[in-house]
Amino acid sequence: MMALLRLHWREYACEAFGLALFMLSACGFGVLLFHPGSPAIATLPSPLARRALMGLGMAATALVNIHSPWGKRSGSHLNPAVTLTFTQLGKVDPRDAAWYVVAQFAGGILGVLLAALLLQRWIAHPDVHYVVTAPGPYGTGGAFLAEMAISAVLMVTILTVSSRVKWQRLTGVAAAILIALYITFEAPISGMSMNPARTLGSALPAHEWRALWIYFVAPPLGMLLGAAIHLRSDRGRAFCAKLDHDTRVPCIFCQFQQRRTA
Repeated sequence: MMALLRLHWREYACEAFGLALFMLSACGFGVLLFHPGSPAIATLPSPLARRALMGLGMAATALVNIHSPWGKRSGSHLNPAVTLTFTQLGKVDPRDAAWYVVAQFAGGILGVLLAALLLQRWIAHPDVHYVVTAPGPYGTGGAFLAEMAISAVLMVTILTVSSRVKWQRLTGVAAAILIALYITFEAPISGMSMNPARTLGSALPAHEWRALWIYFVAPPLGMLLGAAIHLRSDRGRAFCAKLDHDTRVPCIFCQFQQRRTA
């Protein structure tokens, strides 16, 4: 494990940085669009319209991460559920996966703590509340099913697009479109997490532990289900665990595949 840390610390650091950036962006857009003192409230009184803008902002952040130098280096999983699924598919060394998960949780927490330092009382306002993810009007059951469903669809989409040579470069775009749609329409049901590290990052400073288990269980189950659906219904196989596989950038996943087949 420590030998891999010395070899692949850059990839792990990129994962932490990417999720920290994502959470910092989420907190900033959350304050801008939902704090009652923001001019956005008067300009766009419709919560749906403001969620749509939030979705576009987070989709853009995801695209920046995926196609950035750090995203191309680590693969831009930024999510323990994504890493777990690619590991189950045999695309990631389990030891790398363990470090990825540690980095993702660290990045999620650090991103929200940095946002709290910069935004202080604005991010703590109940209408923003550190952009926590929590069940909506359908309770924990509805939130659990929603998280499973959106996670499964995301993974099916990622695997389907990335398994075709002509479409591979569109993997990040497809994922970003789903993120925008989910935040716009699904967020009121579960808070739209799909990501245990993202949820814990907000929960810690907010002291919000309500139904936390949902966001640790439903996204991994949903993504594993999505992978199973893809494998049964599609002959294509994802070539690599990266969302943007730039051949000019070192790839620890391809190195792992080469060792397995050697």
